[in-house]
Amino acid sequence: MAYNLCYSPSSLCKPLCNTPSSSSRDSKSRNLNNNFYHSSKINTLSFQSRTTSLQIINVSLQDEEIPRQETSKDSNFNEETGSSSKSYIWVNPKSSRASIHRKRSYDAKYTSLVNAAKSLNSCSSNKNDVFNVLSEFDDKFLEQDAVVILNNMSNPDTALLALKFFQERLKFQREVVVYNVTLKVFRKGRDLDKAEKLFDEMLERGVKPDNFTFSTIISCARLCNLADKAVEWFEKMPSFGLEPDDVTFSTMIDSYGRAGKVEKALSLYDRARTGEWRIDATTFSTLIRIYKVAGDFDGCLNVYEEMKALGVKPNLVVYNILLDAMGRAKRPWQVKKFYQDLIDSGLSPSFATYAALLHAYGRARYGDDAIKIYREMKEKGLGLNVVLYNSILAMCADLGYVDKAVEIFEDMKSSGIKPDSWTFSSMITIFSCCGKVSDSENTLNEMFEAGFQPNIFVLTSLIQCYGKAQRIDDVVMTFNRIFELVITPDDRFCGCLLNVMTQTPNEELGKLVKCVERVNQKLGYVVKLLVEEQDIEGNFKNEATDLFDSISTEVKKAYCNCLIDLCVKLNMMDRACELLELGLALEIYTDIMSRTSTQWSLNLKSLSPGAALTALHIWMNDLSKVLEAGEQLPPLLGINTGHGKHKYSEKGLANVFESHLEELNSPFHEAPDKVGWFLTTKVAAESWLESRKSTDAVAA
Repeated sequence: MAYNLCYSPSSLCKPLCNTPSSSSRDSKSRNLNNNFYHSSKINTLSFQSRTTSLQIINVSLQDEEIPRQETSKDSNFNEETGSSSKSYIWVNPKSSRASIHRKRSYDAKYTSLVNAAKSLNSCSSNKNDVFNVLSEFDDKFLEQDAVVILNNMSNPDTALLALKFFQERLKFQREVVVYNVTLKVFRKGRDLDKAEKLFDEMLERGVKPDNFTFSTIISCARLCNLADKAVEWFEKMPSFGLEPDDVTFSTMIDSYGRAGKVEKALSLYDRARTGEWRIDATTFSTLIRIYKVAGDFDGCLNVYEEMKALGVKPNLVVYNILLDAMGRAKRPWQVKKFYQDLIDSGLSPSFATYAALLHAYGRARYGDDAIKIYREMKEKGLGLNVVLYNSILAMCADLGYVDKAVEIFEDMKSSGIKPDSWTFSSMITIFSCCGKVSDSENTLNEMFEAGFQPNIFVLTSLIQCYGKAQRIDDVVMTFNRIFELVITPDDRFCGCLLNVMTQTPNEELGKLVKCVERVNQKLGYVVKLLVEEQDIEGNFKNEATDLFDSISTEVKKAYCNCLIDLCVKLNMMDRACELLELGLALEIYTDIMSRTSTQWSLNLKSLSPGAALTALHIWMNDLSKVLEAGEQLPPLLGINTGHGKHKYSEKGLANVFESHLEELNSPFHEAPDKVGWFLTTKVAAESWLESRKSTDAVAA
């Protein structure tokens, strides 16, 4: 019997034996893989004083991504039988012969084998150099020596030559093990082509692949981001009489998900939950991505919670996908939470992290948070690409961050990032909404110089800009360019023309009526009825109804607001009331007026100034009718204008409305504890309405 000499009481005698057959691995897979996230620990040698001990271990065929068993270094192998040693003798380290026994132990040989692997990794990939390195061992190689060397290699080219060397000199009892550790080298180098060719060679030599063979090739395809290949190799296993174990099944959740086979991935995930498989963070990241792509953002959160419940620590990829998912869901509060969790876990944000944050805060219009992330990226030297610059500039355009947008735009150009058509579109929108004609025109010229033609968004913004400046001839000129560039006007473009009309001097409205008629005949006819003050019985309401039935839902409220504003501008209050009532009937406006037993309210937050004044006019008439009918008003009456201001103006609806209420000498006053609310009591309202009734009677 051969003995492995333990030269220190604390030494662990760890022999290397043949890898178990695939059948034994299958039968023990659940026990061997109870912890999928950590390699199986080498059992500590339990020994009593001066007694022998036995231990069996396996060669590792996996890397850190998919851990299995670790390779032991202290082993012995019988030259005659080819079997591993199973007995050990403890040697007193204080003995004078301890050093001699130490040299004879497998430790010394193992170290030389590892050094040989290092030499093979760095030598040139030609047969002579590889064979020279291995010839230094004087042909005293054992099968396990070949396994140790190949298992410690990382150079695919020299590994193939080393394999040839061993095949020429050794007669393998378990040749599949040698092939498996060679395949592992290809996986380290992410060389799936060589792995597939080596598999074909195995079959030609009559070597039957086992579970380790397939799991190594599958994980290689996974590392190469070739999910379809991983699926292909996984589905070959039954044809070789092999049944995948839980670890391989768990790996395939990720591969099926990446290959777009969502149902397969989710089916395996359900099986994993019922079978208590151990799933790694990479697979969980794929599951979260699947739910994100499907738009099931609650599903993303459920997977994340299950991940935590199983004790799996999220990695940076998981957090980045969650940040992107919650950004798409427009849940910035959850974005903030996950980002804080990421920081608290000790992970460092990557470029992808910051990109997800910028997109998330930009979509949600969390302007200050987006600007903060932008500055943090600049401080860390993380350069933004054109997509990220466009995202933050689009947000600035929506929020009216003019100065910040100019700063970011200049920074973009100084960083060497070339603006594209979307960049110029955002900047022209920003300048146009402020009425900065010269800045808009300069940016347009810069756009031309960069080789871009204006699109519908740019021309819409320019029309808005010239309208604010009351340069109506330039509005008409820009309108005509649409047809020169063969661009089809959309509903939003027509809405912009309507908005410009509300700011245009009455004497120039005819120029814009012709433009509107040219792009939308129904809208043009309704506008013409207003501007030319045509009064055909029932015709206006019918035409307005046909118009709203023909346009998209997204622009109905904008059209109705602008048409009412135009009526107010033209002092056509009856038409304005008719349009507002039509809007209520068609449910373009909802919940404008509400009543409870204690308070009646007028909610104007979604209305334009003209539409809000019209709604007040109708509401006041309704209150007067209530009093005339002998009914009672509630104790409190309120008008809610909202507390926001227009993004490109210092004035909000509350400011406009406050001055109008003062002109009417109304009893409504802004509530100190409810921003945007104007309140009055029943007594004050009744007194005011009675005084207005008397005033109207005198005027009549």
